[in-house]
Amino acid sequence: MSTPTITPTRLSIGPWLMFGVRQMGVDMRRRWYLFAVVGLVWVLALIRLFVHHVPVLPVLFNWTPSLPYKVAAVNYWSSSLTRGDLVVYSFEGPAGQGAYPGLRHQALFKRVAGVPGDVVTVQGRDVFVNGALVGRAKTHAFDRRPLEPIAPTVIPAGHLYVQGTSIDSFDSRYSISGLVRVQDVKAKVIPIL
Repeated sequence: MSTPTITPTRLSIGPWLMFGVRQMGVDMRRRWYLFAVVGLVWVLALIRLFVHHVPVLPVLFNWTPSLPYKVAAVNYWSSSLTRGDLVVYSFEGPAGQGAYPGLRHQALFKRVAGVPGDVVTVQGRDVFVNGALVGRAKTHAFDRRPLEPIAPTVIPAGHLYVQGTSIDSFDSRYSISGLVRVQDVKAKVIPIL
């Protein structure tokens, strides 16, 4: 004896879909604020991904251990840069051309540790700016690629030596990251939290 088979029909799916659409409309009217927040997050994410790689909002959120600040105000109107300033810049270093193309044009948040005319020296893996130790270069990146410290140099006009406070920060202490052009600095940053 065979058992009857039940085949879905279009008529049974239609009412189910319509019920779901109506229920979603009720939920959207009742909790409109949640849908507005989720929609805003998606719009900002799409703008960041497809339109502009550098933050365009006056607030910066830092999720990396590069610097100890998690929230900072962004000042797009300040033009003078001095040693110790926190900056956000568009990454254009050699790593973005080859080894790490995903870094190209990404916004990075670092502290200015050297300005034009400062002398960068290296002893082993220790990096110094004007004789002051600014950091130690790691031997390998997180993906096990070897890292070489920056070559000793005098910082040329139009460039900056930038660095994070974490040993894991990818910054000017590495030759593959290099010095940052002043024209790539998008804003000064003022820590809030």
